[in-house]
Amino acid sequence: MNLDSTIEILSLIQERKLQNLPERLRPFFEGIEFKNRAVLIFGPRGVGKTTFILSRIKNKRIFYLSADNPLVSAVNLWDLGNAIFMRGYEGIAIDEVHYAKDWSVHLKALYDAFPDKIIWASDSSSLILRHGIADLSRRFSRIEIPLLSFREYLFLKEGVVLPTINPLSPDRDLVKKAMDSVNILYAFQNFMEEGFRPVFLEWDYREQIVNIIEKTLHGDIPFFVPQITDIHFRLMNAIIGYLAMSKIPTINVEGMCNEWGIGKVKLYQLLHVMDATGLIRIIYRENDTKTFSKGAKIFLADPSFYSVLGGNIGTRREAFVTAVFSNTGKKVFACKNEEAGDFLVDGVVIEVGGKSKAINRADYVIRDNIDLPHGNVTPLWLLGFAY
Repeated sequence: MNLDSTIEILSLIQERKLQNLPERLRPFFEGIEFKNRAVLIFGPRGVGKTTFILSRIKNKRIFYLSADNPLVSAVNLWDLGNAIFMRGYEGIAIDEVHYAKDWSVHLKALYDAFPDKIIWASDSSSLILRHGIADLSRRFSRIEIPLLSFREYLFLKEGVVLPTINPLSPDRDLVKKAMDSVNILYAFQNFMEEGFRPVFLEWDYREQIVNIIEKTLHGDIPFFVPQITDIHFRLMNAIIGYLAMSKIPTINVEGMCNEWGIGKVKLYQLLHVMDATGLIRIIYRENDTKTFSKGAKIFLADPSFYSVLGGNIGTRREAFVTAVFSNTGKKVFACKNEEAGDFLVDGVVIEVGGKSKAINRADYVIRDNIDLPHGNVTPLWLLGFAY
């Protein structure tokens, strides 16, 4: 098939996607600004990166394509991009860019050869920023799209428009407005079960989450791990299952290496890539500078993974807290002294637990199953309004 035919088919696919854009878009999208003509967009699978890109190219002469389409894999990005620009398009948006061979080389070439053209690329792994990034770091700016917040979930599900709230210093009027709008604790429990990716609007959330985990393991990770084998895939599945059920969010590195017959370096490498592709979230202690480290705590990156896999509720709470603070750009560490608190967030000590959790020596305690903030006590649901 020649380039003209390929472009014509891809153009039709783009038009179909544009026709099926949802009426409600994530509020997070509104605050995203493009400060450069060249942008790398990344975030976990299913958070709406494709929808975001399509919403921004609507009514513009920007050509959209996904690199995991077999038609795209049959040509190189340079030839395809060149042909698209020769047709008068003002830009190109490439989804799932890591599926394209030598993608960073071709993006750099297109950027340099067409100084007046827009070039956007997206991917589901932050590792896209490290593979071949030397040629792109001073050319491409970066945009990260996080998991859905509780506030956004309410908007997409119920059409309720609510402002953001600082969870550690909440405005009473804004808290009242949120609580008057919906049955907040009931809605929050639903959010924890199904609300971290807008795919809940499409079909069975649990089935889609399982598919996302499988696609990330088998479709994304092999691009970033050399000499990956079936035993490595089974080990990563086992890690996910173990973390989901465990009350203590960590793994025994030596025990797993012995059980699965792999070296520690390979296990650390797998953990690093699982973290970068949005399967797990490794929380380190402050000043942990070891080359190989499993961190102090390891959570499933998406708190709803615990719900889908029938996991531990207490660990899910902590996973949610670390996800929210990390997604708002805060530095999250595990406390060195566990008796003082669970986490150190931008220098603030945080304790996390159920509705009767004591504050101990922490600055704040975050409690599940309570409705109102008071003093240094913050309801878990309120963290869902951080963005």
